[in-house]
Amino acid sequence: MFKWIVIAMLITVAIYGFKNKGLLGKVVQFDQEVEIVENINLQACIKTDKGDINIKLFPQVTPVTVLNFVNLSKRGYYDGLKFHRVINDFMVQGGDPTGTGSGGPGYNFRDEFKEGVVFDKKGILAMANAGPNTNGSQFFITHVETPWLNYKHSIFGEVVSEEDQKVVDAITQGDKIKTIVITGDVEEYIEKNKETLNQLNETLEKTFPDLPKYY
Repeated sequence: MFKWIVIAMLITVAIYGFKNKGLLGKVVQFDQEVEIVENINLQACIKTDKGDINIKLFPQVTPVTVLNFVNLSKRGYYDGLKFHRVINDFMVQGGDPTGTGSGGPGYNFRDEFKEGVVFDKKGILAMANAGPNTNGSQFFITHVETPWLNYKHSIFGEVVSEEDQKVVDAITQGDKIKTIVITGDVEEYIEKNKETLNQLNETLEKTFPDLPKYY
């Protein structure tokens, strides 16, 4: 038993990136509220070298995390980035523009946890971090149940089907995210949170001024 506890602890270290310094060395702590919009359905299609990974997002569970992910995806932030960390029988991790595990969008935001939303199955989409309230842009998707991560990483989605999980399981280190497409009640969701998005993007554009705008 002790052996497996030690192994789990060592593996967990792998998804704690270095302190997110953005690309300019300064990080803004983002603490704005996001409106929880009922009856909003959002999906993400992560297009990769190995195929598409379809994800159901959880905007009612982790509203700040989902809004951040939707915004970065629609602005093309993730386009061409690598899965820089892959550990067999654990997870695949991407979303770092530096490819080192230390990069991010230039801001951090708080953790979001909800009782009962846990790593109780494979195919969970969650934020990588460098400790409490250091979320930025890096995310991971699990290969297996990982209960030791419960209430340490914000869960904001899950794979839709076993076919999507097969793509996750096929990802190897260095495979690329071609793009991430967001579908569902996107326009309504964005309109409800436009003020918050403006504040997010103000900081994002200081670090990544050339990202395309979508609203």
